[in-house]
Amino acid sequence: MITIAIPTYGRDAVLIDSVSALLSLEIRADEILVIDQTPEHDLETQRKLQDWHDLGDIRWIRLETPSITRSMNHALQHAMSELVLFLDDDILPRAEIVAIHSAAHVDDPSLWATVGQVIQPWQKPEDVEAPRKTIGLRIDEDFPFHSTRDMDVQNVMAGNLCVHRQRALSIGGFDENFVGSAYRFETEFARRIGKAGGKIRFLGGAGIDHLRAERGGTRSSGSHLTSADPKHGVGDHYFALLHADSPTEARAYCMKRILREVRTKFHLTHPWWIPVKLVGEIRAYFAAKQLVEKKRVSS
Repeated sequence: MITIAIPTYGRDAVLIDSVSALLSLEIRADEILVIDQTPEHDLETQRKLQDWHDLGDIRWIRLETPSITRSMNHALQHAMSELVLFLDDDILPRAEIVAIHSAAHVDDPSLWATVGQVIQPWQKPEDVEAPRKTIGLRIDEDFPFHSTRDMDVQNVMAGNLCVHRQRALSIGGFDENFVGSAYRFETEFARRIGKAGGKIRFLGGAGIDHLRAERGGTRSSGSHLTSADPKHGVGDHYFALLHADSPTEARAYCMKRILREVRTKFHLTHPWWIPVKLVGEIRAYFAAKQLVEKKRVSS
């Protein structure tokens, strides 16, 4: 059995199109959970979601406070299936997506997670091998999620991620200290799977086209290039402080990030935004240190 879970925020027509496509698959999931964090939908979206819910086609679950990690944990806790397939709310699925994810877990019961192909608007599926050039905290950061090849991987994209429900819960699910765009929460989750001895498999045939809708979702957090808000960088610093092999490695990673974030093409042509962005990155680093300390105290 497999449950599809769609965390959604600020999406209307594209959400309806995504759910419609999933309901139209020849091999469907056993249930579809729409974990909805949108305060108010347009009338047509509201009506359609309610109709589907009343008919039993979906379970429409409303949450008040937007959080990608909290909504995914909510799905883990309430799904009725052993496998939970997380999908973005602005996608077009390939016909065999459910069948391929399911079959992979049946064929290899040792799998903790499978991650499917993700095609961005500027990409096409390609028969390419992973370059494996990044190591340490950046391992598989360069992974080609548009590839058609099946292969093991140590990083994931949450927009097409199928997890073994009980195993995911056994390592604490998704870390709810990630806020805003929650950058690196997927990598952090994958890292904990690896530390628990789990295996993740990339499936080149279980694809989605990611539409990257302009409004809603994590893009509701605004542009990180001109912001002093720490929410844009805190996730990456937090990830490094949690998973670096030593304090020295963590500090080096965070310092490189701070410098890298103000040495962009944008800041080269708009240098007046450098101090603003620098303040945001420094605030993000210290906010991450507080989150790590909070996590250690609570555990």
